[in-house]
Amino acid sequence: MKYMLMRKADADTENGVLPTEDIFQAMADYNDRMTQAGVFIDGNGLRPTREGCRILFRNGEPTVVHGPFEQAGEQLAGYSVLEVNSLEEAIAWAKQWPPEDANGNVTLELRRYFTLEDFEPSPALEQHRSLGQLPREMNVHVAFSGNCREAMEFYAAVTGGNMEAVITFGETPAAEDVPPEMHDRVIHASLNLRGRRLMGADMSGDCYQPPQGAQIHLEYEDTDQAERVFHAFSDGGAIIMPFEKTFWAHRFGMTKDRFGVQWMISSQIEHCQ
Repeated sequence: MKYMLMRKADADTENGVLPTEDIFQAMADYNDRMTQAGVFIDGNGLRPTREGCRILFRNGEPTVVHGPFEQAGEQLAGYSVLEVNSLEEAIAWAKQWPPEDANGNVTLELRRYFTLEDFEPSPALEQHRSLGQLPREMNVHVAFSGNCREAMEFYAAVTGGNMEAVITFGETPAAEDVPPEMHDRVIHASLNLRGRRLMGADMSGDCYQPPQGAQIHLEYEDTDQAERVFHAFSDGGAIIMPFEKTFWAHRFGMTKDRFGVQWMISSQIEHCQ
């Protein structure tokens, strides 16, 4: 069963008072205990209602009403999502809320989520089921022959993406099971590009195979930027298709970089309907 544990607002949260370091640490420890127990799914604090708004519909017409809103105790300051077996278990976790928060003067509320099993069969229900089959993310993973770190740092520099992680074999329990020469090789690297991730890892010996039959596609609004990226990836590699105007894009090109990874770079592409 999935429950939302809601922390009601008070004067401090509505005034935007941030938690002290002690409270912040206590909440981190609380969330960690729930995570270790396998019941914590997600959680966030919310900014004051003065920074939010309500959208009221009357006869189908929307009206936007900006905060702040009165009755702080009826507003929401934050929430956690728990996966538990019963309301009693959810209550047991709620009772462990850190007493450091507001000196122990906090109002919490538990509400159980509806599930699709609560509804009668219908076409709408099947549509919701199909939406539920969608993965949370779709990312790309690339294998390297030992130069994963160099490649990922190069991709980060060219694209401006955020390098989230570069972890070596030697930094994991897998170090005991791989040869010493693999300890400085990368077991996991992640480059975040607007919420999409390019991930990579080094393969050893015969486990490595050059990427074939797949390309990573990057779309840019600005043609000059797209061309810059195309030429950066082409440097030391091999151009497969020049960066030129096509009938489906203002500019489009294909290239293989010096690490053997193939890219498609486009600007103002016309998407098929």
